[in-house]
Amino acid sequence: MTRFTGAVSLLAVAAALCALPAAAETADKRIALSNNYAGNSWRQAMLRSWDKVTKPAVEAGIVAAADPFTTAENQVTEQAAQIQNLVLQGYNAIVLNAASPDALNGAVKEACDAGVIVVSFDGIVTEPCAWRIAVDFKQMGKDEVTYLAGKLPEGGNLLEIRGLAGVFVDDEISKGIHEGVAENAKFKIVGSVHGDWDQAKAQAAVAGILPSLPDDIVGVVTQGGDGYGAAQAFAAAGRKTPTIIMGNRQDELAWWKEQKDANGYETMSVSIAPGVSTLAFWVAQQILDGKEVPKDLVVPFLRIDQDNLEKNLETTEKGGVANVEYTLEDAQKVIEAAAK
Repeated sequence: MTRFTGAVSLLAVAAALCALPAAAETADKRIALSNNYAGNSWRQAMLRSWDKVTKPAVEAGIVAAADPFTTAENQVTEQAAQIQNLVLQGYNAIVLNAASPDALNGAVKEACDAGVIVVSFDGIVTEPCAWRIAVDFKQMGKDEVTYLAGKLPEGGNLLEIRGLAGVFVDDEISKGIHEGVAENAKFKIVGSVHGDWDQAKAQAAVAGILPSLPDDIVGVVTQGGDGYGAAQAFAAAGRKTPTIIMGNRQDELAWWKEQKDANGYETMSVSIAPGVSTLAFWVAQQILDGKEVPKDLVVPFLRIDQDNLEKNLETTEKGGVANVEYTLEDAQKVIEAAAK
């Protein structure tokens, strides 16, 4: 997939898009992004990626509009109302990061019945009329435990930091982690907190539970945006730093690099790329253009290991998230792979 960094200017992106023929079928089409939450660095990076790719697409005449809308604090009822309003406003497609996999199905079905294309990503929906773009979140969780099993052959006690309660992503990653632990009986999850994919909230949650946990925590399994906060909580408590799985945030990667240089600290980092929003945009554009697109599309998660940490840290903006943004060609390849 094509990787964009901060060094790539908006003009360069626009020039690349202008080289593409404006699709006659979509030049007058309007696409909206309905986002359920923007309270962490991953979501902010997702919105920046959306603007970075969609604004040049609008300027190039590929679509007429690609407007982002965000609801407050993961509110299902507010997002359902937002979807209904976007339909009334005449948008032809809604790209959706959903607050719930099923609670929005009624509003999504109404949109479909009105002829509006709905493409969900990250937080996907189960309504059959919608499209879904996701990584295998369960496998991502299992991979964390698999990594720890290789690094810590004797096993031990684990702390789990979860994301936003009730969200599909949180449930799936946690399921994968617990399946991984069930397959590696040498590990035991001795505590679980919700960090809401935010380092400050994760730090507070971990600080609150640490006094009740055994002293010998060997690993922390996470979901993204929580690794640095966990490290700070362990340090503040004067406890030995366990192997903390990171989530591709710049503050996590920078801390990891410092520890690696100072004492050889080893871990891994994994997350879905925030730029998946741009893949969802292109998929919606292709559907509006009349292309046959399978309802379920899977993209790989972005993993960073000990040997490529520095390279990824160099291309991750301060306060941001390691990222991959997608082109129309990338979307076409994903669609073709799913069709096969």
